[in-house]
Amino acid sequence: MPPFLLASVTDFFLDPIVNAGTDFISSTGLPAVFILMALESACLPVPSEAIMLFAGFSVSEGELTMFGIVTAGVLGNLVGSWIAYAAGYYARLDLLEKNRLIHLPPRYLKWADDWFERYGDATVFFTRMLPIIRTFISLPAGVARMPFWRFTALTLLGCIPWVLMLGLVGNSVGDNWEEWRDKLHYFDYLVVVAVIGGAIYLLIKRRRGGGRSEEAAAAEPAGSSGT
Repeated sequence: MPPFLLASVTDFFLDPIVNAGTDFISSTGLPAVFILMALESACLPVPSEAIMLFAGFSVSEGELTMFGIVTAGVLGNLVGSWIAYAAGYYARLDLLEKNRLIHLPPRYLKWADDWFERYGDATVFFTRMLPIIRTFISLPAGVARMPFWRFTALTLLGCIPWVLMLGLVGNSVGDNWEEWRDKLHYFDYLVVVAVIGGAIYLLIKRRRGGGRSEEAAAAEPAGSSGT
């Protein structure tokens, strides 16, 4: 899909949400920033870029404070991440292991567990500073049963740079915050391409490795019986 067409489709769905969100912030202030950022981290389609850029614009207008919007944004992200983490944590057994409709074989769950055991800290921390991925990273962290307080600390530390950066940009550009929101779309596209490419690479690598391990497992009993 060409970038301009993807942007049009995205704007068609997100513009009403952004308009409602900015109106909510204008009328309610910091509680609205907290609630909207919590919804974004709970995997709902509320773009943090628009919310924090507009909150920064409100700072430039003297309606809010930078400390206030950053605190509300970070705490909202943290609470929303807890919700998504809990959904992954408690739904793992019923939805992924037992449910026939979306059942995942144990080997895939083990792969997720091993991934978060090795790379979970860096994954949670750095993806909190990336659009799109930051919204959903809490779910697999919960599924992989990442230790809760470690997840909390890394999420908190990862959210601060992202929220602060957007707030400062919004405060700096003022009335032009919507133009900057549009510019950030290109970063979104780059992240999407990177995610798709990474997923394809991991899938190919996993299948090749899985194929070799299955062959080795099948050969092992025969070899052991001959000893």
